[in-house]
Amino acid sequence: MRLVQPRRSRSHTGRLFRALLITGFAATSGCSRTERVIPPVSRAPAATQPTEAEIRDLDIQFYAERVKGDPNGAANLARLASLYLQRSRETGDPRDAIRAEQAARRSMRNRDAHNTQAMQVLSSSLLAQHRFVEALRVASDVRDRNPDVPALRAAVAEIEMELGQYDSARVTFAALGDAKSNLSVAPRLARWAEVRGHPDEARRLIRNALAVARNDPSLPREQVAWFWLRSGDIELRAGKFAAADSAYRSGLAAHPGDYRLLAAMCHLASVEHRWADAIEYGEAAVASNLDPATLGMLSDAYAAVGDTIRSEEFARVLDVAVSKQPGAYHRAWSLFLLDHDRHVETVYKKIRTELATRKDVYGYDLLAWALHKRGRDREAADAMTIALSQGTQDAQLFYHAGIIERSQGHADIADQFLARARSLNSQLDGVRLATR
Repeated sequence: MRLVQPRRSRSHTGRLFRALLITGFAATSGCSRTERVIPPVSRAPAATQPTEAEIRDLDIQFYAERVKGDPNGAANLARLASLYLQRSRETGDPRDAIRAEQAARRSMRNRDAHNTQAMQVLSSSLLAQHRFVEALRVASDVRDRNPDVPALRAAVAEIEMELGQYDSARVTFAALGDAKSNLSVAPRLARWAEVRGHPDEARRLIRNALAVARNDPSLPREQVAWFWLRSGDIELRAGKFAAADSAYRSGLAAHPGDYRLLAAMCHLASVEHRWADAIEYGEAAVASNLDPATLGMLSDAYAAVGDTIRSEEFARVLDVAVSKQPGAYHRAWSLFLLDHDRHVETVYKKIRTELATRKDVYGYDLLAWALHKRGRDREAADAMTIALSQGTQDAQLFYHAGIIERSQGHADIADQFLARARSLNSQLDGVRLATR
């Protein structure tokens, strides 16, 4: 049964804004835990045993003390780095990804040989920070030291895919067919299938991996929830909204209060124009993690229901959040800014800088959209050709291609692209579907 939630007061957005200014966004605890909205799904009964998160935090304290007592050791630092990375995934706090990187580097300085765990954590922590070139260098090193481990080969291919090095990624992924049941390999193969335009294959891979994950009692519930999240994302990009909703809800049942799934539910509700639901889920998500992409969706949702004051408040919070970010912007934030004609020149420059190393299809899609917003549609069309070159079946890509062609007066070509976009999302009106 759906729980009816109390509405938040108008002062809540102001508190988010003040917290963001004080903490510089990186401190995602700026919004008090006592103000957290009860997620609009049934909550698990109060547990008498410590939760996984509580046990993890106790483990972090334990290993941090052991490191103090043995600062020259490697194993304790590697384990501490792994725990920081786990908490970063669960809470979205970027500071823990940095802590994981620092602990992993210390571990490797103490012992370079036979320290695969620290090397893996270092690569993953760099990937979480979108430092792809550094991550690839570390991942390639650990793979070369352990050439027979499929998960390490898949990790390299994943980063190559993110960087747009598709020829290299293709060779590696092609050799991983026998490892499809490996939980470290299957999600990467699924993402590769999506990029190549094979959503049915991606769906099969994730569903099989999810079945394995659900039957593994040693796997943290946060990781089981992540597999449900990936399943839902695949369904959403394929325009299967009911299936996406079911997957996200199953993920929340596995890990109640997961901010990633609450944000995904907000995203899905926005795509379907269920604005009240989008607000409910979005506010629950940002109470745990001030994710700018969700702040942008909340701004859109409040605008859609006619609350222009709160819409602008959330947009201002997003502006502050984005202004605090060094390097490239997260792509969902960039899309929001471009769609709303905010900071177009700054976003364009950030995209060009990122494309110097990260030349994947979504990077070129962003470049095309930024060029369109700057009135340079012939150049935008060239970038869009690269964005579509891998056959990726994503409504966002086809929508952008259609608008760019229409702006050049190519009505027939534009209609074909827009028809394809609407076949994947029947309610398409520029709503952002990408999650990467």
